[in-house]
Amino acid sequence: MDKKIPKSERMKAKGKSVLRYGAIFAFFLVVIVSVVSVLRSTVSVKELRLATVDSGAIEVCVNASGCVLPAFEEIINSPISTRIVEVYRKSGDSVDVGTPLLKLDLQSTENAYRKLLDEEKMKRYGLEQLQINNETYHKEQEMRVKIGKMNLNRLAVELRNERHLDSLGSGTTDQVRRAETAYETAQLELEQLVQSYENSRKVKASEMKVRELEYQIFLRSMEEMRRTLEDAQVRSPRKATLTFINDQVGAQVGAGVQLAIISDLSHFKVDASIADAYADRVSVGHRCVVKYGQQKLEGIVSNVAPLSKNGTIAFSVQLVDDDHSSLRSGLKADVYVQNAVKDNVLRLANGSYYVGPGNYQLYVRTSEDELQQRTVCLGESSFEYVEVVDGLETGDEVVVSNFDGFKNKKKIKLETK
Repeated sequence: MDKKIPKSERMKAKGKSVLRYGAIFAFFLVVIVSVVSVLRSTVSVKELRLATVDSGAIEVCVNASGCVLPAFEEIINSPISTRIVEVYRKSGDSVDVGTPLLKLDLQSTENAYRKLLDEEKMKRYGLEQLQINNETYHKEQEMRVKIGKMNLNRLAVELRNERHLDSLGSGTTDQVRRAETAYETAQLELEQLVQSYENSRKVKASEMKVRELEYQIFLRSMEEMRRTLEDAQVRSPRKATLTFINDQVGAQVGAGVQLAIISDLSHFKVDASIADAYADRVSVGHRCVVKYGQQKLEGIVSNVAPLSKNGTIAFSVQLVDDDHSSLRSGLKADVYVQNAVKDNVLRLANGSYYVGPGNYQLYVRTSEDELQQRTVCLGESSFEYVEVVDGLETGDEVVVSNFDGFKNKKKIKLETK
């Protein structure tokens, strides 16, 4: 007969079984956690970019964003309100000086210009007629003055004769007085005639000047209309590349509406902008480095906008190698403007980790196979280096590549194989 096992023994055996399985489960859990921990805290040295702290000079820079643009670009606008009749070129075409780009409807403008030509003839003939009339009037006035002088001379002779006869007793006092009165009257009439002649000359001269000025103003208006007609013959003003053209035949365009853009795509510049807080650190003549992709080009600040717009200051960079083969219009670029030099400072290679002066949590290589997180104070930067203010020493190896996946780890194992 089977003997019944006491309940106390059954409970004891069950406790041993639970303890055994619990120990096994705990063991495997510790192993799994340890493996995961080891895996998550280990990184290969090949995956990192390490830089060594050294001592030297830093050309302090401020960072700006920029865009590569053609060094020369000209916008051609419609000089009149009209419509597009024909288009001769397309975007991307190379054009020479005088190359026709498109044709505008100029019939109404040409009619207006022909009307101005007729008006010019009428004004010119009127001016010539006025000049002839003035010359005729002046000659008539001159003749009257000569006649007046001759009459005055005749009366002067008669006055002398009457006085002579009166002195001989052959004349009378009344005859002398009549002669004197006639002479004085003729003298006053001559003076009045001469004065009238001088005044009329001035009036006629002023009238002539007014008419000549009106004629010159009209000629300038007509010349402006002629230039407008020439500009309406839309041609390339220089050798360049056509980067835009309004190719909508029949489209109505108003005066000043953009018709085409020509650009010199053999030479380039960079237009950049920076926060206005750094406006005092960007001036004309400052050296700078322009970086796009893996390419770096040197340049000089050539122009700085005097006013801030939306919290930024715009400036232009003239590239030293402005015809570099890698340059393309529209490329986005980082612009590093150099404005000061610091000598004999601790420095670290610049990288994506650096976003401005302040404290950083960086990983420093403390042994052959270990990285340790350290608080480091960084200062100003150049295109290549960042100033180390505190937390590092010469010869320290620092991770300068993206290392966000381990930012909460104080120590990381480094695989060197």
